[in-house]
Amino acid sequence: MRAKAASGKAIIVLCLASFLAGSLFMSRTLSRSYIPEEEDHHLTKHLSKHLEIQKDCDEHKRKLIESKSRDIIGEVSRTHQAVKSLERTMSTLEMELAAARTSDRSSEFWSERSAKNQSRLQKVFAVIGINTAFSSKKRRDSVRQTWMPTGEKLKKIEKEKGIVVRKFGFLFDRFVIGHSATPGGVLDKAIDEEDSEHKDFLRLKHIEGYHQLSTKTRLYFSTATAMYDAEFYVKVDDDVHVNLGMLVTTLARYQSRPRIYIGCMKSGPVLSQKGVKYHEPEFWKFGEEGNKYFRHATGQIYAISKDLATYISTNQGILHRYANEDVSLGAWMLGLEVEHVDERSMCCGTPPDCQWKAQAGNVCAASFDWSCSGICKSVDRMARVHRACAEGDTPLANFRFFV
Repeated sequence: MRAKAASGKAIIVLCLASFLAGSLFMSRTLSRSYIPEEEDHHLTKHLSKHLEIQKDCDEHKRKLIESKSRDIIGEVSRTHQAVKSLERTMSTLEMELAAARTSDRSSEFWSERSAKNQSRLQKVFAVIGINTAFSSKKRRDSVRQTWMPTGEKLKKIEKEKGIVVRKFGFLFDRFVIGHSATPGGVLDKAIDEEDSEHKDFLRLKHIEGYHQLSTKTRLYFSTATAMYDAEFYVKVDDDVHVNLGMLVTTLARYQSRPRIYIGCMKSGPVLSQKGVKYHEPEFWKFGEEGNKYFRHATGQIYAISKDLATYISTNQGILHRYANEDVSLGAWMLGLEVEHVDERSMCCGTPPDCQWKAQAGNVCAASFDWSCSGICKSVDRMARVHRACAEGDTPLANFRFFV
């Protein structure tokens, strides 16, 4: 009975406590539901401040991310600049290496000249290299018998006029004529015999080949500048008729100007089709199919001044060679401050064209047929062209070169 009574009391106490707790809870809940206006404003202000702080935090994070992004971009930019600087340094080293190689070749040449008690390069007005080939002996003979002075006459012109005329083609040791793919063979021996008779070859260290004309031209200028201190360096083909007096008179008009490139300027089509003459394997570098080359002197005859020949000699190791020799030379000149002289007297036609011009007082410096890229059948016709178009001795006799 006592246990039951105690249990009833406990239940009553528990009910009262629950009632009081519920009343207290409801009172507080109602009080919170009716917050005074001042307290509500304070709470709103506190919340707004909290949001501003959160916004500032987000903005700081954004700026931090952007800063890191800029740092990354800056680092990439600095790396790119470092790579470009390294490329420029490598390019400079390549040019210096090319110059050093040229210097080595010049040193060898100088040591040979020292052995002959010649302390400096011979000063001349023009060096004229006549491009020839192993199979062109008859062409060379036709040139020797017409416009090119030989023997004592050649020595006299070299001494009095400062004009050096040499054949260049095949290369062998020092001076110009060269060697075949099998040195010492029949072709080389034939050239040795011809050289011993005429002594008018300039030999290049070069293996002859039609598709190697750009390399041959580059080596010609390099070798010529190592041998002679000339105002002009001229290249002419062995099937072209030249009036030396008019040529040197023409060149003399430009002697005082720097970086002169003289010839008959043209701009032919870039031939992309394989198997055709003058095909350019790198045609795609010149733009869309059907485009033309930049202006350059035709390959039959052209001249460049001393500083340009020296530039080619110094940088020969890094000068790009295209399939066509005249295009290669034009490309080497294109990126420089060079004056291009379109000299039409250097591309006259054969008789009667050169005769008509001579009668009008415009004696030609060089004559050839465009259709043949030289004098058509030059072995048979060179003498006839010479008789009809030769200038005589007067122009060359009147020329004076002062060292």
